[in-house]
Amino acid sequence: MTLPEPGAVTSHSPHALAAVEQEIARACRDANRDPASVTLIAVSKTFAADAIAPVIAAGQRVFGENRVQEAKSKWPPLRDTAPGAELHLIGPLQSNKAKEAVALFDAIHALDRVSLCEALAKEMTNQGRKPVLFVEINTGAEPQKAGVLPQEADAFIAAARDKYRLPVEGLMCIPPHDEAPGPHFALTAKIAARNGLRLLSMGMSADFVTAIALGATHVRVGSAIFGARG
Repeated sequence: MTLPEPGAVTSHSPHALAAVEQEIARACRDANRDPASVTLIAVSKTFAADAIAPVIAAGQRVFGENRVQEAKSKWPPLRDTAPGAELHLIGPLQSNKAKEAVALFDAIHALDRVSLCEALAKEMTNQGRKPVLFVEINTGAEPQKAGVLPQEADAFIAAARDKYRLPVEGLMCIPPHDEAPGPHFALTAKIAARNGLRLLSMGMSADFVTAIALGATHVRVGSAIFGARG
């Protein structure tokens, strides 16, 4: 099956969602994995509520947003239409937004520095909420990107869990756009395995099949579901 073109109109998003789900199932079969072991995060960043509603109606319940303020403005009413919905923060998080992020999100994929560990630990204690945390790994050591360098990952993960008592359960990566993603996914999976982390947030619209073959438990798919962003 071929996925819809990224430019597909958002009114067709329920059909595109079904195509992505089928492609995930096929990738899991090819990798001898249970399709239930892979969670599809529908990346709804920049899309308005009226574009997200049809995807909710089609049964999708896990969504990803990049910005705290954008999510705060549109998701509270959307949640009323989506019982059991999960909201994941997949973009960078400023420490001064930790309070709102802990209140709003069920998972945060952007843990990458000590100051954020401190802010999240404080807010989780204050609010009595514990979103699932993913440490972001900058596998390509790209200076413009957030994320912990691979050689510093073990020490950072240990500090986040032991010193700050944070519920770190996985890793996230975004490979360099001009490199084959497979080696970056494999490196992330290796770091996760040696640290006893069970979750891997890897793969987007163009490369989630490769990510699934290399162990992804969460794939972040936006354009293949919602169409091109303006």
